[in-house]
Amino acid sequence: MKITTETILGIAALTALGIALIVGFKKSKKVNLYQIADEGYETAHDILYPKQIGREKKLRYGPVLPA
Repeated sequence: MKITTETILGIAALTALGIALIVGFKKSKKVNLYQIADEGYETAHDILYPKQIGREKKLRYGPVLPA
């Protein structure tokens, strides 16, 4: 199997695109976390992770006594 210049350039372009996407996602995540920290919601789970669909149904606030 012969590797042509077009194949090598295609693989290089896909690799560069993948690296750019990974770096972009990491940067946007870091910016979002800094913004949340500045607002003072460091511990609020729904603010940190707003896109989570399945939350626990037995969510309790305050002290919980064992049953």
